[in-house]
Amino acid sequence: MKSNVGSVDRIARIVLGLGLIGMTLSGTIGAWGWLGVVPLATGAIGWCPPYAIFGINTCSVKK
Repeated sequence: MKSNVGSVDRIARIVLGLGLIGMTLSGTIGAWGWLGVVPLATGAIGWCPPYAIFGINTCSVKK
């Protein structure tokens, strides 16, 4: 698995995932907030399956 998620994208995914999970745990939003596990996981491992399918890569280009 080659990394296809760049650093800014990873940070955004992790923050979004933690935010959704935190709001679910505090009771602010419903159970759908557990979907925050998906962006949290893809941000943590640096690989996104839909990006791979569609050929998207947000990693910086190495010269």
